[in-house]
Amino acid sequence: MHIKSVDFRVREGDEVDLHKWPTIVAPVYETNEQYEELLRKHVNALSAQQELLYASDRYALLLIFQAMDAAGKDGAIQHVMSGFNPQGCQVFSYKHPSATELKHDFLWRTTRDLPERGRIGIFNRSYYEEVLIVRVHPEILHAVGLSGGSGESSVWQHRYRSIVDLERHLDRNGTRIIKFFLHLSKEEQRKRFLERIDKPEKNWKFSGADLEERKFWKRYMRAYEKALTATSTRHAPWYIVPADDKLNSRLIVSRILLDTVESLQLSYPKTTAARRRELRMLRKKLTK
Repeated sequence: MHIKSVDFRVREGDEVDLHKWPTIVAPVYETNEQYEELLRKHVNALSAQQELLYASDRYALLLIFQAMDAAGKDGAIQHVMSGFNPQGCQVFSYKHPSATELKHDFLWRTTRDLPERGRIGIFNRSYYEEVLIVRVHPEILHAVGLSGGSGESSVWQHRYRSIVDLERHLDRNGTRIIKFFLHLSKEEQRKRFLERIDKPEKNWKFSGADLEERKFWKRYMRAYEKALTATSTRHAPWYIVPADDKLNSRLIVSRILLDTVESLQLSYPKTTAARRRELRMLRKKLTK
């Protein structure tokens, strides 16, 4: 299988039915060794593109990862971004908002962490939690004096509109956004939860709250379908990545990321005649 980014992209205006999107596809690798080699090539290419991103100082890159628990967000970020220079890349993970954050609009806390030009920002979960977990648990809205529900309430439409408007604003100002939904099956999640219980070194990854949230699987899938449908645009697309095979999902993520960055056609700044004269003068001083 050759990875084509477009195969995983949600086109603007399409209505997402997650039952029709696979959680596993034919792998692009045949052995673990081949996987390592393919990933290494992607990582090296991404590292070179990061240097160009910083040198050109024209764009920022924002990567958003959303998924159900145990879908492999942390692993994808760790392995795919392993070649990035930490000085030009930051990862933010968003948990339950603080009391201060709840006093602001729902986009406030993540807006503070947006990357500047030349840099890469990674959101491990994001402002999309406000139309996902909050939609599944509308009592969270009630706690901050808002109302909502599982139906087509105006609060969700307003939030979708706010998100789309924000992402269009960012795109107009040079921030390219790539959004990944790691699509995990309920059965594969069960297996990974059991592994977290059975392997002592993974016990820390599991809690009773994970099992409680699993009870709301159907409601989460519906919330994801609504959010993906409403907010996948040409300038800030969603990619639904089959996540039952962790290794394959990492290769898909890295290929999509590489295709997107390469499409920017980044290059090193051209040296002006005045700058060349300045450099020649400096060189003379160094060779005296």
